[in-house]
Amino acid sequence: MRIALMPVPPDDSALRLAAQIGVSDIVCGRPAGDCDPVWDYLSLLQLRQRIEAAGLRLSVIESIPVSDNIKLGLPGRDEDLNHFCESLANVGAAGIPLLCYNFMTAFGWLRTSLADRGRGGALVSSYRHELMRHAPHTEYGEVSEERLWQNFEYFLKRVLPVAERAGVKLALHPDDPPISPIRGIARIMRSAAAFRRVIELAPSPYNGLTFCQGNFAAMSDVTDVPAAIREFGGREKIFFAHFRDVSSKVPDFDEVFHDEGPTDMLACMRAYLDIGFQGPVRPDHAPTLEGESNEHPGYMLLGKIFAVGYMRGLIEASAAASD
Repeated sequence: MRIALMPVPPDDSALRLAAQIGVSDIVCGRPAGDCDPVWDYLSLLQLRQRIEAAGLRLSVIESIPVSDNIKLGLPGRDEDLNHFCESLANVGAAGIPLLCYNFMTAFGWLRTSLADRGRGGALVSSYRHELMRHAPHTEYGEVSEERLWQNFEYFLKRVLPVAERAGVKLALHPDDPPISPIRGIARIMRSAAAFRRVIELAPSPYNGLTFCQGNFAAMSDVTDVPAAIREFGGREKIFFAHFRDVSSKVPDFDEVFHDEGPTDMLACMRAYLDIGFQGPVRPDHAPTLEGESNEHPGYMLLGKIFAVGYMRGLIEASAAASD
């Protein structure tokens, strides 16, 4: 297992700090200044070189957007798919081995509050489904699960051969929050059963998942997160992991510090060790601490530093228990 960090932004100061706290891998989004439909090869290469110059490894791109045209089967889908595939090929050519992506339609991860008070007054995000029950539909109206599954299968069969040629593993992230529908839009990647279906749709070593522990902990059909790690990891389908926790299952939850939620995080670390997981895992959605601006809720730096220290302790404890 390799501890990763997704600094926002990934400037030189953040990279130095990541190296100082013992992080080995960096997760990045689109390189700054690149705005063409196809992600630029040279921009990706230069980003990787800058990260390596700091003594770190760029191991994950998170993520090339999957357009709503693709997700909904709208006009322009095939053109957007071509752009996605060209971008994916450029990620591989730049020597970056993993792509985290999602299939959330019309909007991405969603919270009803980005500034609730957590431990010691830290700022945390939260979700209350009752507040979204009467939210207006998006411009797409009602979108069924069947429609999204059909379009996901079309997408996967188109891009997976490109990923295989490029040497880039596709790590699908769950819908966040894992509840459906929201604003008339079905959310299909919301359960362990859905990820079993994803794996069965295309039994390729390049088709797998981002095991986001906070999402799996919130899923209605997951009662044991470490067991889910062993299930998917035992099938070699966990390519990348997000280490976080939430206060409870859907329909309502708060983000929490990594050491205070209901999930047994030590048991999760032991599960990764048991399956021989050697990929990157990054702390995700940390609370915003005293003195920080909350400009990027969930992605401020102090909470991530706390999480990295906690993760390192859990890894050492897990390794010691296995001796």
